[in-house]
Amino acid sequence: MDGADHSHAHADAADRPHEVDVTEWTRRFDLLSDPHRLEILIVLHRQPGIFVGDIATAVGRTETAVSQALRVLRHQGWVTSTRVGRSVSYRLDDETVHELLHWMGAGHE
Repeated sequence: MDGADHSHAHADAADRPHEVDVTEWTRRFDLLSDPHRLEILIVLHRQPGIFVGDIATAVGRTETAVSQALRVLRHQGWVTSTRVGRSVSYRLDDETVHELLHWMGAGHE
């Protein structure tokens, strides 16, 4: 024995053809770990095209608080907005997040 560590715990990247993007998944889970954002995402998952006031009512928060959370989610590319007259509707626009929420049991009502 030469004393070298022959552990396979740290295989070369070439040995793992489908490398996990740890940074991306950490960011996703960080965003999902906030209960306020998660509640909003569940509402958006269940009710695409919902307005801020309706989201605020559904999650029991102020429109300002909901708008701040939506701004973060829009910045990440998870949520899109559409102006409808003087109002803005929102929808969840990230398929991976849709799948995660569905997997968590937050399916459409």
